[in-house]
Amino acid sequence: MDSSQDKSAPSPIPTLGRFPALDRVEYPADLRNLSVEQLKQVADELRAETVDAVSTTGGHLGASLGVVELTVALHAVFDTPDDKVIWDVGHQAYPHKILTGRRDRIRTLRQPGGLSGFTRRAESQYDPFGAAHSSTSISAGLGMAVAHHLRAEEDPSYRERNVIAVIGDGSISAGMAYEAMNNAAVAGPGAERLIVILNDNEMSIAPPVGAMSNYLSRLMSSRKFMGLRELAGKFVKKLPAPVERTARKADEYARGMITGGTLFEELGFYYVGPVDGHDLPQLVSILRNLRDTG
Repeated sequence: MDSSQDKSAPSPIPTLGRFPALDRVEYPADLRNLSVEQLKQVADELRAETVDAVSTTGGHLGASLGVVELTVALHAVFDTPDDKVIWDVGHQAYPHKILTGRRDRIRTLRQPGGLSGFTRRAESQYDPFGAAHSSTSISAGLGMAVAHHLRAEEDPSYRERNVIAVIGDGSISAGMAYEAMNNAAVAGPGAERLIVILNDNEMSIAPPVGAMSNYLSRLMSSRKFMGLRELAGKFVKKLPAPVERTARKADEYARGMITGGTLFEELGFYYVGPVDGHDLPQLVSILRNLRDTG
């Protein structure tokens, strides 16, 4: 096929030069030597690039914009593609695609011969699980985490991987997600490498209903606590650097105790949250702690 007719073929990036920080990132490894301030610039430019691309192709813009900082933080902290990031449903994965070597094809999204609107295993090694239906990410991630452990037991040179499942508030209300969390509690070695990130943006195709929806509503209402944290944060910034780092680490773990995560704790998960999904420095800090204590 003539490459000029093949929409999957690389094409010139129309925004090249407009986004200098993003221009320096072709793959996630390029993020790992950047400072948090540089990562924030990448996130700002990634958001603008996503808007520009979707304005050309159409697609799920809101879902993708809601995870820009999270996407940058995940790829900066974890050793993808060895560590696995699974996006539930996958329509929020446009920023992920841009950061994983597909920026030159992002304007072929949902076009014949172009990039899939969801994650697709055949498309990239950074897409470990193909999705489109909701609520499958936790069970897929659990299987991968346990499989990595079993392989590491047989091959001492094989390093165990972290597996991160990103699931929305609508998707987590489905029975399959409960089944996966319930199984994770008794799955044995390897399951401790599974990290579940609940992206509660209060948006879904249909309004989430039932006990989980009510529980998340109560959890989110505790954000009045965030005002107190903001005041405390201003105080902490005035402390000497070593004291500030200690105070911030204590804050990350205290949040789960104060705002509650009883349901998830009862299912065997260590709960940290809620966390502002657009606060990149906080995301990086918390994800590093989870990675290092997993």
